[in-house]
Amino acid sequence: MIKKSKNMQAAGGTHKVTASDVARRAGVSKWTVSRAFTEGASISPKAREKVLKAAAELGYRPNLLARGLTKRQTRIVGLVVDEMDNPNLLGLLKETSLQLQRRGYLSMLLNISEEDREGAAISLADQFQVDGLIFLGTVLTDELVHLAQQIHHIPLIVLYRNSDIPHIQVVSTDGHLAGREIAEAMVEQGYQRIGYMAGPLSESTQLRRLEGFRDGLAEHGLAVEEIVEAGHYQRGAGFNALSQYLASRPANGRVEALFCENDILAIGALDALHKRGEASSMGIIGFDDIDLAASPCYALTTYRQPLERLVGEAIRRIGLEEEVPRCHLLPGELILRDSHRRR
Repeated sequence: MIKKSKNMQAAGGTHKVTASDVARRAGVSKWTVSRAFTEGASISPKAREKVLKAAAELGYRPNLLARGLTKRQTRIVGLVVDEMDNPNLLGLLKETSLQLQRRGYLSMLLNISEEDREGAAISLADQFQVDGLIFLGTVLTDELVHLAQQIHHIPLIVLYRNSDIPHIQVVSTDGHLAGREIAEAMVEQGYQRIGYMAGPLSESTQLRRLEGFRDGLAEHGLAVEEIVEAGHYQRGAGFNALSQYLASRPANGRVEALFCENDILAIGALDALHKRGEASSMGIIGFDDIDLAASPCYALTTYRQPLERLVGEAIRRIGLEEEVPRCHLLPGELILRDSHRRR
C-alpha cells in the first residue's frame, strides 16, 4: 500500500487546499503566495513561478470572497426579479449573469415573486454585502422602495423600467420613443380606434411606453380609447383580459388595434382572438421580441430592446466611483411582421 503524503492528501481533496499548503510546497511564505495571486503586487518572477507551479500541482484556488471582504468588495451582485412566468426574463437573466461572470462577478438571484418576501430577500443580499443590486424589469412596490432606501450605500439599478426615485439609477430602452414609433405603425395601417393592454401597475417604476404611444397618436388627432388591464405578465393574463373585453363589447364597439405592454401579453391576446374565430379582426403589437414572436403562428410585430448594451451599461455602473447621469436611455428597434396589419 502506498502511503499518501500530506501534500498528496491536499491535492486529492481529503481537505481543502490552503495558501499555507502552497507555501510549504513552494518553500515560500504565506504572504508570498498571497502576493502571487494579487494583481500588481510586488513579487519576483521566480517566486511567482514557484507559487503558481505549486498551486497547480495541489489544485489550489485563492479565496476571492475573503480577499474581497478585506477590500470591502464581495464581487457578488444581486439580481432582483418578479413575474417569473414572463419568458422575457429568461433571456435577460442569461445575458446579465454571463456578462457579470465575464467581468469577475457572481450573481445572487433574489426572487420576490411571492407576496411579503421583498424584505427577506433584500435583507439577505445586504447581509452578504453584495456590491450592487440590479432590478431586472422589477415593479418597485412601496415596500421595496423603502428597503432600497435603507441600503443606498451600494449601486441600485433598475433595468428595463424608469424610476423617479433619486438614488435608484435607470438603464432602459427609451419607452417614450418606442411608444411613438408604435403609434406611427398603427396610424399607417389606417386604424382609428386604438387601445393599450397594461401589465402590473406601479407608481415607482414606469415604462413610459403608454405616454409615448398617446403622444404619437395625438399628433394624428387620435387617442388611446381603451386600456385593458391584464395585471400580470403572463400569457393567460393577456388571454383572459382580452377575452373579457371582447365578450363585453359588440364587434362595432371594439378597438381596431391593440398595443400590448409586452410580447407575452400580445401572444395571449392573439390566442383569445384565434379562439373566437376573429384572428384577423384586430391589429396587435407587442414589446421585447421574444423567440415566440417570430413564430409563423403569431408573426408578432414588436419592439426589440438593445439587451446586450443595456445589460453592459447596468453592470458598468456597479464598479464606478465617479458620478454619472442617473438615467441612461437607449433606442430600440421596431420589428415589423404581420400581426399589426389591417386585413
